[in-house]
Amino acid sequence: MSTPGATNLITVRVPAKVNLELRVGPPREDGFHELATVFHAVALFDDLTVELADDVSIVVDGPEAELVPTDGTNLAVRAAHLLAERAGVTDGVRMHLVKGIPVAGGMAGGSADAAAALVACDHLWNTGLDREELHALAAELGSDVPFALLGGTAIGTGRGEVLSPALARGEYHWVVAMAGRGLSTPEVYREIDRLRDAGQAPEPPTDLSVSPQLMQALRAGDADGLGAALSNDLQAAAVSLDPALERTLSIGRKVGALGALVSGSGPTVVFLARDNGHALDIAVALTASGGVSEVRRTIGPVGGARLVEPVRG
Repeated sequence: MSTPGATNLITVRVPAKVNLELRVGPPREDGFHELATVFHAVALFDDLTVELADDVSIVVDGPEAELVPTDGTNLAVRAAHLLAERAGVTDGVRMHLVKGIPVAGGMAGGSADAAAALVACDHLWNTGLDREELHALAAELGSDVPFALLGGTAIGTGRGEVLSPALARGEYHWVVAMAGRGLSTPEVYREIDRLRDAGQAPEPPTDLSVSPQLMQALRAGDADGLGAALSNDLQAAAVSLDPALERTLSIGRKVGALGALVSGSGPTVVFLARDNGHALDIAVALTASGGVSEVRRTIGPVGGARLVEPVRG
C-alpha cells in the first residue's frame, strides 16, 4: 500500500538498446536460446508516466502506438501486476506511455517499458525494493528487461538476463534506420534454427562468449575497431524474413559507416558513424533511398531507466 503523502505522479524515461554483438547458441530445453551478447543503451527513449488508480491500465501515444497492446499482454502492465503481487500492494496504477523506441524493431522497446513500469511503480507505491530485487523481477519478465534497468554497456549471458558491466570508454554516434514494419522475435529465432538445420547459416558457436576484439575496442574507445567487430547471429534470419534489409545495410556501408548490423531480432538497422557530421551523411543517404520509414541519429551509451519530471499537457 502506498504511503500517505507519497508522490502521486511519476515519470520514468528508459532507453532503447543495441546488441553490439549477439551470439546465439542452440535451443535449450526450456525453448530459449543460450546467448552471449554485449548490450549498449542508446538515446532513443520511451517515457512512462504513472499515477494512482483503482486498477491497472495503460494508454499509449507516439509513433506506431496503435501496434502496442494495452491489455494484460503489455509488458508494462505485466510488470505492474508482478510488482504489486510481490510487494503486497493493493493500489492500482494508470500508465501513460509515450513511445520513442521503434515498435517490434529489435531495440527492446517492450522490455524497456517493463523496466520503466518497475521503477515508476516502485516509487509510486513506495515499495522500497532495492536494485537487486527489481533486477530479479525484471528477469522474470523478459531477457532484455534487466539491461533496461542498468543501461550503459554490459555483457549479457544466459538468456541475456545475467549482466556484467563492460569496461567501455567514449561516446559513439549511431544512425538508426527504421523499417516501418515489425518482425516477431520468436519467429526470427525459429528462422535461425531453420537456416542452421538446412546448412544455410553457420552452426551455433561452440565457444559461446563475446569477442575479445570487440571488448578491446570498447576499452580503448576505438570506434573503428568497434565497427569492425559488430556482429549479430540473428542477422541472417532477419534478412531471410525481410530481404529488403540487405539493401538498407548496403546503403550505409557505401556511405562509409564504420559498422552496420541488424539490431537484435530486427528489422531496425543501425550504423556506427565516425562523428556527428558523418552520421548526418549516412542519415541523408538512407532517407534519400526511400527504403526506410524513418531515420534517427543518436548517441550511446546512456543510463538505464531513471526518474524525470513529468511533462504536463
